[in-house]
Amino acid sequence: MRLLSRALRLWELGTQAASRRPVSAQECLRPRSPGTRCWLSTPADGPTSSLLFQPSVTARIMRPDDANVAGNVHGGTILKMIEEAGAIISTRHCNSQDGERCVAALARVERTDFLSPMCIGEVAHVSAEITYTSKHSVEVQVHVMSENILTGNKKLTNKATLWYVPLSLKNVDKVLEVPPVVYSRQEQEEEGRKRYEAQKLERMETKGRNGDIVQPVLNPEPNTVSYSQSSLIHLVGPSDCTLHGFVHGGVTMKLMDEVAGIVAARHCKTNIVTASVDAINFHDKIRKGCVITISGRMTFTSNKSMEIEVLVDADPVVDNSQKRYRAASAFFTYVSLNQEGKSLPVPQLLPETEDEKKRFEEGKGRYLQMKAKRQGQVEPQP
Repeated sequence: MRLLSRALRLWELGTQAASRRPVSAQECLRPRSPGTRCWLSTPADGPTSSLLFQPSVTARIMRPDDANVAGNVHGGTILKMIEEAGAIISTRHCNSQDGERCVAALARVERTDFLSPMCIGEVAHVSAEITYTSKHSVEVQVHVMSENILTGNKKLTNKATLWYVPLSLKNVDKVLEVPPVVYSRQEQEEEGRKRYEAQKLERMETKGRNGDIVQPVLNPEPNTVSYSQSSLIHLVGPSDCTLHGFVHGGVTMKLMDEVAGIVAARHCKTNIVTASVDAINFHDKIRKGCVITISGRMTFTSNKSMEIEVLVDADPVVDNSQKRYRAASAFFTYVSLNQEGKSLPVPQLLPETEDEKKRFEEGKGRYLQMKAKRQGQVEPQP
């Protein structure tokens, strides 16, 4: 209670500190002369990159409705801010030359780690930068910093890489070409091309194994997959959508995180927070008027973490010509915390069916692979 009261006080003091002039969708799409460089904000010490667009920076105060009962900001709220920053800079870049106007649609989010919790009253600073372009896609890297406005202390809370594709304003199914960027080093372009090919291959592999659905089970036993699995049904309205009439990627990610959080809370019966999000793949667009079902199920648990698979299915109820389809999928990792914010042991998952046991082993493989990668990063260089 004391933590929540302090957080509320921070929020009251910081409301004006994070004020920024909002940028409308119309401003993002306003025609500009060829070669025009535009950005939301430029660092005071000058340009930091030789790319066509300088990093865009936005800021927002964290309010009580952004957080859980413990005062920690929801991971879905942060994911939505990350996507908005990426959408702004990629849409501006894709409209930086003469030609058919477009809006950038989110296609994929690479693994995103939640490095530090963010609390009510802190200011989130979100910076986005274009790091690579292919013929039909844009790679955007986003960093999120949290600022304590009483002390001025800042800390890095998130790093994310997102991929966007430009869709024509005249025809939502038409993907346009992306204006190239200028690299300061040839190695930057080569490294970006490798990342592009890797994510393209993984997207194809993920789409091929997305046929199953989450089925409810009556009277499940505790600590089983069926016991904690959860679903949320949402009718897509105008406030969820872009100018095209399809859902913002950030809206989908926020709903996915909410469902994953419910699954984790049901399994642990404690306070839980998002630790990381594996690659989120957007397989198809979700149009206004669709009914979407976001389903989550536990796939793996280690001693202090749990992996939850989240699937998004869209049902175009006003269009009889199209059947229900898989729109997005991802794996979320959560940890359990006590009242002091220290990690707690996680109840071990009890897989029952052959499919559940198979998913458990696949999740264990992902866990061990990421653990080895983290250990390799912290080892001192010879």
